[in-house]
Amino acid sequence: MRPRHDDPDIPDTVEARDLDKAARVELKTLSKDNADWVARHLVMASRLIDSDPELAHRHALSAARRAGRIAVVRETLAITAYASGDFALALRELRTYRRISGSNDQLALMVDSERGVGRPDRALELGRSVDRSSLPNDVQVSLAIAMSGARLDLEQPEAALAELEIPQLDPDRAFSWSPDLFHAYAEVLEELGKRAEAETWRERAERAEAALDDAAAVDEHETMDIVEEELLPDGVFTEEDVFTGDDSLIGADGDASKDAAIDEDADDEESGTPDDSGSADTEETGRTQEGDQQDGAVSTED
Repeated sequence: MRPRHDDPDIPDTVEARDLDKAARVELKTLSKDNADWVARHLVMASRLIDSDPELAHRHALSAARRAGRIAVVRETLAITAYASGDFALALRELRTYRRISGSNDQLALMVDSERGVGRPDRALELGRSVDRSSLPNDVQVSLAIAMSGARLDLEQPEAALAELEIPQLDPDRAFSWSPDLFHAYAEVLEELGKRAEAETWRERAERAEAALDDAAAVDEHETMDIVEEELLPDGVFTEEDVFTGDDSLIGADGDASKDAAIDEDADDEESGTPDDSGSADTEETGRTQEGDQQDGAVSTED
């Protein structure tokens, strides 16, 4: 007999339709009542991820107990586990998510989870197992940062810097991934004793953040021309647009090892039990870099 679980409360104001449309589509294989119930828990996990990761994770666990074979549910559970520091659980759930969805969009999180359990060599091996050109730009950047971290774990700062020297490391343009990438590059330069260069890249990261904040302030319902935002050599932004790119949201929270019996049919990858008989571990078809950079572009003016 399964142990009884106390599901966290959901405010009456939270509705299933508050969940992202793509995620709601995934839940259509469930009965309507169950789909609505799961959707509301996923909404709560998303809302609480930063302010109360433990509670967010409890909501993710509740959703997984009712819909353990749904990719977005397992992804949410993995993300909340990662944010809480339960890297072993995060890795298990990410493997399951990848098997169900056939997607590599959480590859960077898998690499970082391998680092979290003390296996930087395995992290590098995993990161090299996928053709990076097949990944969207934001995933390529996240993966480069995770791989650089693994190199630092192995006390290889020069190699860590090389991992970050990718086409997206463009000091003259601001994309959604630019601040994180610039900051990561600055940290490795600092590690190498190149303090002046590190400070330059930190300043570039701050300018990119400011430009993106300005872009976010633009009315989202307003129609904008898609043009490119450039950073002049002196750090002044032109009155053009800022690419926001395709960002992946990360959730939070963890101690899910206590609730390993989420779904008896949804074990980790090592168990060999499929979570979805119709899923295949095929890799996502990559878009061109140019196409990815066009996605989500908005305009802003100084």
